Amino acid sequence: MTRFLSTDEKPDGWRLEDILSVIQDDMVRRCEKIVGDHRPEARQVLQNNFEILHLLTACIDKAKESTRVLNSLGPSEASAGGPPRIGHL
Repeated sequence: MTRFLSTDEKPDGWRLEDILSVIQDDMVRRCEKIVGDHRPEARQVLQNNFEILHLLTACIDKAKESTRVLNSLGPSEASAGGPPRIGHL
């Protein structure tokens, strides 16, 4: 299984909001390439992409909120054998 998200075991991973932001940036660049195409198919793809971008924004906001909640609990001590901040081992 591919792992992208940072963990205590893999601290060089990404935060969820960072991955989603990279995807969002890529989608914006793709939209820029088709914005001048007025064919119905291009308009539909552009409309779909705008809806996806809106949903990604909401997901990024939720991921940032989760990060804030976790950070409010203090630093993780799991990598040093301590308990996780939330959940079970």
